[in-house]
Parts: sequence; structure tokens; C-alpha cells
Amino acid sequence: MLDNLFETVLDTTTTSSGTTTVNLTGGDFVICTLTAVALGLIIAAAFRFRHKMTKGFTVTLALLPAVVELVIMLVNGNLGTGLAVMGAFSLVRFRSVPGSAKDICAIFIAMAAGLAAATGYIAVAFVFTIFICLLNVIYTMIPLDKNASDEKVLKVTIPEGLDYTNVFDDLFEKYLTSVSLDSVKTTNMGSLFKLDYTIKAKSLEDEKKLIDEIRERNGNLEISLLRRQFDFREEL
Repeated sequence: MLDNLFETVLDTTTTSSGTTTVNLTGGDFVICTLTAVALGLIIAAAFRFRHKMTKGFTVTLALLPAVVELVIMLVNGNLGTGLAVMGAFSLVRFRSVPGSAKDICAIFIAMAAGLAAATGYIAVAFVFTIFICLLNVIYTMIPLDKNASDEKVLKVTIPEGLDYTNVFDDLFEKYLTSVSLDSVKTTNMGSLFKLDYTIKAKSLEDEKKLIDEIRERNGNLEISLLRRQFDFREEL
């Protein structure tokens, strides 16, 4: 009984040469398409849990399984040809800015769900999608990056006369629990240095005190404190 549950609902025919074709009917197409749409909604809802996503990307996740399912079915169940066709779609960037590792994972899960729906493995598609989405919710609730979420990016501009290697060391030791110098670049024809630090303050009050004392030392040049943004290359 369990084995039958995880079989394809599509009627396949294997020729003497070993080639497998699908005898697709209108009913099979409707079932697979509705399955792909349902899976897309589940994936989109699961990956929006405690994760900031634009409306456009949410819609993309919801529709991607159905798009993959249609492409695979158009090649009459030939999975190799279908994957080659889907490879052509990869030439089109799905986002205009780099996504997070979680966004990339969501794309692959949506494509896998669409492939499972296209090949008629309805039960497998639902079990796989629900299991992965539950894991996503569980892992999201685990505070794995609690310490990293407290980190911020401090951008400081200093005149060329200051030695950036240790100019703020005493202030960092006084107000911060951790600090690292990520980048140094010159600006304004080399007369200024722009320093980027990743910092974690001892308290919110210490952030204000740190900025005030840095202003006194860098001649009141530009200072900015930003929440750290992780891209998928850092996360991977």
C-alpha cells in the first residue's frame, strides 16, 4: 500500500530501446499543475516565516514549481531534455540584486518540487515539501545567529595624517566587545581614508558614546553606523 502511494500517477510507456515516454492526459495535467501550485504556496509561506522577502520574490516562489512542471511536461516526460531546457532559463537572472543563502535554497526547493510534480510523484512532492518547510521553520526559530545579529558596520572617515592602524584602539577597548577592520580605502584624491569596521558594542548607550569620541578624534568627519547585512557568499 505504501509503495503504491509513492508511485507516479502518470501513465508511462517504455519502448524496446529503453526510452520512456509519458501518455499525458488532460486529467493528469490538471492534477500535476494544481499540485505544483499548492506546493509553491506552501514553500512561499514557509520561507516568509521570520524572513524579509519582497512581494515579487514571494510570488516567484509560489509560481516557480508550476513553471518547472509545465516545462518538464512539454518535453513529454523526457527528464534529460527538460533539464536542458530549464538550463536555458538560468540565463535570465531571477533577481536584480544578490540574494541570501536562504533565498537561493528556496529557489532550489521550488524547482525540486516542480520536478516531482511534473513526473507525477504527487505524494513524494508533498512529503518532501512539507518536511523541508517544517525543517526551515524549526531552524529559523533556533537562535543560531543571535550573536551575529548584534554586529554592526561602523564606517569612519579620517584625515590622511592619522594612523588608522591604532588610532581608535583605546576607544574600541572601552566601548566594544569585538571589532575587526574589514576594509580601508582612500578618497578625495588621497587626502582621506575611509575605514570599515565590524563591531559589537557592550550596550546601545556605548554606541552613542563611541561615535561622540570618534568625532572628536577624526575632526568631525563623516561617521555612519549600519546594521550588518549578510549576503549569500558570506553565509555559504
